Amino acid sequence: MNPLFLKVDCHSLPVQNIDEAIAFYEALGHQLIWRDGTRAAGLRLPDSDAELVLHTDNRPIETDFMVQSVPEAIERFQSAGGKLVTGPFDIQIGKCAVLLDPWNNPLVILDASKGLLKTDPDGNIIGHHDPNVNE
Repeated sequence: MNPLFLKVDCHSLPVQNIDEAIAFYEALGHQLIWRDGTRAAGLRLPDSDAELVLHTDNRPIETDFMVQSVPEAIERFQSAGGKLVTGPFDIQIGKCAVLLDPWNNPLVILDASKGLLKTDPDGNIIGHHDPNVNE
């Protein structure tokens, strides 16, 4: 059987101001990969393809795990004894859900069913890569 969680996608941190948070983490050597105006930004973790995501949403600190398909992962997770807290819901790159394992540990899962983000040279989001085409 294939593992449900493919990789760590990101570690997400709430911040009050995206520009100030980007400046702080860039001063620590992290490169901006993408940004969504004043709402969210992703910074490179150099020895990984995971990202440090800064956001102004009212969400707690979380680590997000990539799965092949969120709806299929929810079904598999529940059949193993886990619980669905919320979702699936749409995010920029696909679907997301919040789960609880039998010990009440929250797990956030997401997929890239809409395609990964395309950015301009300044990191501003300009669209999506087609998830069905190798570019």
